[in-house]
Amino acid sequence: MWRSRLLSLFVFAAFVARASALHGPSSLVLQLNPNDFKSKVLNSNGVVLVEFFAPWYSQALTPIWEKVATVLKGVATVAALDVDAHQSIAQEYGIKGFPTIKLFAPGKPPVDYQGPRDVKPIAEFAVKQIKAFLKERLDGKNTGGSSEKSSKKNEKSASIELNSGNFDELVLKSKELWIVEFFAPWCGHCKKLAPEWKKAANRLKEKVKLGHVNCDAEKSLMGRFNVQGFPTILVFGADKDNLFPYEGARSASAIESFALEQLETNVAPPKVTELTGPDVMEEKCASAAICFVAFLPDILDSKAEGRNKYIDILLSVEEKFKRRPYSFVWTGAGKRPNLEKQVGVGGYGYPALVALNVKKGAYAPLRSAFEFNQVVEFVKEVGQGGKGNLPFPTKDEIVVHCFLLLLLFRLGIRAHRILLRL
Repeated sequence: MWRSRLLSLFVFAAFVARASALHGPSSLVLQLNPNDFKSKVLNSNGVVLVEFFAPWYSQALTPIWEKVATVLKGVATVAALDVDAHQSIAQEYGIKGFPTIKLFAPGKPPVDYQGPRDVKPIAEFAVKQIKAFLKERLDGKNTGGSSEKSSKKNEKSASIELNSGNFDELVLKSKELWIVEFFAPWCGHCKKLAPEWKKAANRLKEKVKLGHVNCDAEKSLMGRFNVQGFPTILVFGADKDNLFPYEGARSASAIESFALEQLETNVAPPKVTELTGPDVMEEKCASAAICFVAFLPDILDSKAEGRNKYIDILLSVEEKFKRRPYSFVWTGAGKRPNLEKQVGVGGYGYPALVALNVKKGAYAPLRSAFEFNQVVEFVKEVGQGGKGNLPFPTKDEIVVHCFLLLLLFRLGIRAHRILLRL
């Protein structure tokens, strides 16, 4: 038995030795570790192509990676990091498969390479990224070089200071993605995060909103969101009721990568609201670039099944255009007689669909069948300005009704007591 164990240990040792020698001392591939990753990759003035590998799985790429390093010598740095030996870096960049290849350029989030594992496509990918990087330099755009780093020390942070007076208005009532840091000024981890948070906020400016809450001064917000440690980072996506904590690495690049991923996926689920009164009109239509109002048959005529079918069509259309600044609402036939009169609904029967631009006081009716494909084409054409918008017969009457009722409501008079109807 001891011979069998000895043999197993010998085989394992040989495997480890082979694994650790994937890229030898004479290799052009730069060997990375956590101590030099920041200086040789994140603070590099050039492009760095990094292979995150596991010795027990990534051996097939080794000769290819060596050739890539030879081809790109003097053009870009080709590096490798052993994920088994340096798991902290792997966790920071969300490495889940092997090998994973990422390209790092100054001032940019890392870019994943997902093409064929061969020399030519990898080298072409790197050259393409380098060209884009050089073009930005030629155009005078920031690229994170050493001269820029010194000027950025005094740059104002794009992270927005939040408090109990502005939190609801800026964050909870917003349709934008917010990532909020709850911190305490005396917290050591918070102080360490501060420069990374500032860097991430400035890079994400005009893409994702980053904010911060001083919990020493804002105990009510701390309690409201059950903050129990510092720093706590909460993500407020399109659905503000389903916030969740950010639990990734506390580096600017990791926060930035996470935020951009969330930006792609964190969109509110499709929702079609019933137009029950002027408050809904103001909320859903006054701020939208285009508001699509469906006038559905009376439920006694279409039954619940028929009405649900039309609403499902609207939901599917809304899903298709969810990244556009559009709103979709519906009302029953005859429920909004003044609005129907304004936009000429009734002569074509029900269901009917009208695109409203409340700010301009203009509308465009659907002239074809209320079916998914026809509605999609209608939305596309309206969005491109191709339906010949018609003015409201009475200039801005709907807008006046909306804002008058909203004003009265804010003065303390409940909207449902006002004897005005759209």
